[in-house]
Amino acid sequence: MDNDPKHTSKVVAKWLKDNKVKVLEWPSQSPDLNSMENLWAELKKHVRARRPTNLTQLHQLCQEEWAKIPPTYCGKLVEGYLKHLTQVKQSIGNGTKY
Repeated sequence: MDNDPKHTSKVVAKWLKDNKVKVLEWPSQSPDLNSMENLWAELKKHVRARRPTNLTQLHQLCQEEWAKIPPTYCGKLVEGYLKHLTQVKQSIGNGTKY
C-alpha cells in the first residue's frame, strides 16, 4: 500500500477494510525498497544508454542487457537491503542512494 492511486485497487481496499486487515501507513513518494524495482532501474539505464529506435531493437537490447547483469549484482541488492532500510528510516522516508 504505497498511497499511489495507480497502484490502488478499490476492490482490494474494500476487502481489506471489510475483513479488518490492518495495513501499514506508507508515506506517498517514499523511496522504493523493492530490490526488484532497483534491478529494473539498472536494466532500464543500460538499455536507454544504447538508444533503441524501435520495439524489435528494444526487445533485443533488453535481452542482451539482462544477460549482462551478473548474479552478484542481485545478491548485493539483497545484502544491502537492511542498510538501505536503516537509511530510509533515518531520513524519515525521504530519498536515499541505494
